[in-house]
Amino acid sequence: MNTALVLAAAGLALVGAVHSVMGEILVFRTLRTGGVVPTGGHPVLREHQVRILWGTWHLVTVLGWALSALLWRLATAAVETELAAWIADMAGAATLASGLLVFYATDGRHPAWAALLVIATLVWWR
Repeated sequence: MNTALVLAAAGLALVGAVHSVMGEILVFRTLRTGGVVPTGGHPVLREHQVRILWGTWHLVTVLGWALSALLWRLATAAVETELAAWIADMAGAATLASGLLVFYATDGRHPAWAALLVIATLVWWR
């Protein structure tokens, strides 16, 4: 078992869960007018814009969890192939790019950048 990849997978799963929960509390609660999908936001946003914003917000979590599952599988499988190394490298590159994007977009004020860079480091540490 690869401990660094297990920690990276667990960290990514946690980041995804926190992302969805905090988004619902801090962003979408005030935009919800009833039902599961928020529809408020007028006059700045139209209903369809709020709906796609909500959908893509949670899409990030789903894709993060999928990447977490891939890392978990790589960590726990007895596979040492070029493909496994390439998948891990792409996961590291994706989390690095995501961390840098969040850092740049928020001037370093959002803590997700640090978590994503730690995850990228763990993936490449393997």
